[in-house]
Amino acid sequence: MIAVILLTVPLLIMLCVLAYRLATYAVPFMLALETVLFAYATGAGWIGAGIVGFFAGVAAFGILAFLFATLRAPILRVAVALIFAAPAAVAGYALLHGVTREAVPSEIWRQIFCVAGGIFVGCSALARLANPSISDQDR
Repeated sequence: MIAVILLTVPLLIMLCVLAYRLATYAVPFMLALETVLFAYATGAGWIGAGIVGFFAGVAAFGILAFLFATLRAPILRVAVALIFAAPAAVAGYALLHGVTREAVPSEIWRQIFCVAGGIFVGCSALARLANPSISDQDR
């Protein structure tokens, strides 16, 4: 039993790190997923729908990153940043809600942890968008 607990903690930490790193790509992933579902529903088949979804996700990320890099008006940059950060914040909130559902008995403290995690993940997605070299420093 102790071995399972000791193994669970590092695995949970690795899951949180993975979610933190992938939260930046929440918008392109969801757009790609919806494109796959639409393409499959229109008769493209799984392989064709997968190819269409892949290119839709790559194009969405490329366009949004390009817009963020080239726009000079602060209000437009904030709008593009919110398009990236809002779904990442929701994903961070949902991840912490799932992790703390059984571990934190108080609903108030669970919501405090979830909101703080959502804010943290949203801000980290915003920081990764503003400075893409942050993810390259880890390698």
